[in-house]
Formats: sequence, structure tokens, C-alpha cells
Amino acid sequence: MAAKPVQISIDRELLARIDRDPQTRKQGRSAFMRDAVELYLAVKHRREVDKQIAAAFGHKSQDLLADVEAWVGEQAWPEK
Repeated sequence: MAAKPVQISIDRELLARIDRDPQTRKQGRSAFMRDAVELYLAVKHRREVDKQIAAAFGHKSQDLLADVEAWVGEQAWPEK
């Protein structure tokens, strides 16, 4: 997929923290920001799914989520 350049504003202290990060130094700001946005969106989606599970299963949802996380942690996942 082709990347589209965008311009964003970041306060100086946050930009300094980003620039000090070893991943930024290795991959550059753009890659760091892409990874950060992907992670944010994945976490946001997970929270939305968790809310839907909680609404569907009520008080039992926490037990279900714990079971699923345990099962996922035991799986052997292929490298990308």
C-alpha cells in the first residue's frame, strides 16, 4: 500500500521523547508513528470487543476473557 504524507503537530517535549526512543533512532519517526498508531487502534478495538463481551455475558465475561487470554498465550504463533 502506498504511503501518503501527512503533517501533524506535536508539542516539543513529546517530540523530544519520541526522538530519544531507540526504535525511532533505528527506524525513523514515520515508522515509529505508524507503529504507535497501529498499536493505539488495536488496543482501542480490543477494548470495544471487551465491552461487547461484557455486555453479552455480564459478570461471567471476565472469566471468559481470562480463559481466552490464557489459551492465546499457549499457542505457537508463526513469525510474520
